[in-house]
Amino acid sequence: MDPKQMVHMNQGQEETSYARNSSIQNAAQNRMKPLIEAAIVDACSNTSTLSCGKVVIMDLGCSSGPNAVALVSITLEATHSHFLQLQQPPPEVCVLLNDLPYNDFNVVVKSLVPLRKMNEPVVVTGVVPGSFYERLFPGGSLHLICSSNILNWLSKAPRDLMMNQIPAYDIDEHVRRERLTVVAGAYARQFRKDFTLFLELRAKELVPKGRMVVSLAGRRSDELINESSHVWGTVAQILAIMASEGAIDKAKFDSFYIPVYGPSLEELREIIQEDGSFSVTEMQAHEPTSGMDYACLTPNMIANSFRAIYEPIIDQHFGSSGEVMDEFVRTAEKYLNLQGGSQVKQTKNPIVMLVVSLTKA
Repeated sequence: MDPKQMVHMNQGQEETSYARNSSIQNAAQNRMKPLIEAAIVDACSNTSTLSCGKVVIMDLGCSSGPNAVALVSITLEATHSHFLQLQQPPPEVCVLLNDLPYNDFNVVVKSLVPLRKMNEPVVVTGVVPGSFYERLFPGGSLHLICSSNILNWLSKAPRDLMMNQIPAYDIDEHVRRERLTVVAGAYARQFRKDFTLFLELRAKELVPKGRMVVSLAGRRSDELINESSHVWGTVAQILAIMASEGAIDKAKFDSFYIPVYGPSLEELREIIQEDGSFSVTEMQAHEPTSGMDYACLTPNMIANSFRAIYEPIIDQHFGSSGEVMDEFVRTAEKYLNLQGGSQVKQTKNPIVMLVVSLTKA
């Protein structure tokens, strides 16, 4: 199946929806706020912005639910505050939200209504379905691009693993450890190819000196690649338990490749510098749950967060109608309880949130 159809969060407002299970992602968006505020002030000071009297802001991978307009709301507040301090009228702002065509845009459009009712700045809104691994906008048309929690998604799973029938996560621990370098290398090469393309496309769409602020899950730069430092590692471990217990077909598990990768900070910096389309303004690494109430991070909460993100691609591959995911949540809760709560609550979690602020070169 086309990845554009597979990759979307759980839709609607039900108990298992992304809208009701995305508080960790919202915490990541909040940590982006200072960098977004600085970037929008810089963008508004850009000669091309001042001359045309408008700012075009894009959120790539908006998803749905309360997080859909979080980043663009930060930019609007910062724009208003900046020009209020200057005692000048703000430019008109065009806010565009993007995600893949199968995203729940009905919910997204309703979220945009309050933004259009703002008096200052004047706000025009729109949605742009499509993959961020393709051109989405005319050249030199955007002033600021934001994205949160989406650049981990690859355009496709590593082809060399699939062609050679090498499982991404082998149930046999000894075999899995032997193949760890091969699997990690295949995912790293696919990410490098995809992220380089992403940078090239966005550079074409931004105005001169345009800005981009992105966040994505990654791993500590001082951490060697291991099964727990994969962004999808915990999900794979849970599915492996289900396969070993007969809850899902082992052959199908062996052929299941989650198209997700988490780079290190140094890896990200190296790709950006090699591509040359952008200069790095600032890079940060944060604990995934910093600023959150740890009492809320229960095994059930984490399990349902995984479900909201991965259910569409798991359903498509294993052919379930909900039964597999119900068992997934039960298995995840047991697994996380045995781990002492959740991977995200470890003293030194191998997964970190990377935040990068870039300027078009």
